[in-house]
Amino acid sequence: MKLKILLVIASASAALSACVSQSPGPMPVAARPAPVGVEGSWADPNGIISTFQAGTFTTRTTDSNQMLASGTYINTSPTVVEINMTSLVRKTQSKVNCALVTQSQLNCTSDSGSQFSLTRHM
Repeated sequence: MKLKILLVIASASAALSACVSQSPGPMPVAARPAPVGVEGSWADPNGIISTFQAGTFTTRTTDSNQMLASGTYINTSPTVVEINMTSLVRKTQSKVNCALVTQSQLNCTSDSGSQFSLTRHM
């Protein structure tokens, strides 16, 4: 009788162990959502960082974090943003229109006609 009970328990253990899967391994890391619009930080070829945050625009140096310009911006379309800024260095005001050509490139033209590009800074 004891042998039958041992066989039943052994069979049940074997059946239960077959239901348990191997360790699933490392869990996948959630991907960072793709940025939308111009919100966030952007860099010019000289390494100056421009930040767009909730309608406020700032430009700072990377070495000393000194503010070079500040202002406001509005989205005039899903891919165009208009910046009204004041240069703290030159003490001048200007308007800049920027087109979001990809989620990582912003092509800009100032009201004086100068053109420049910004790339998304992560």
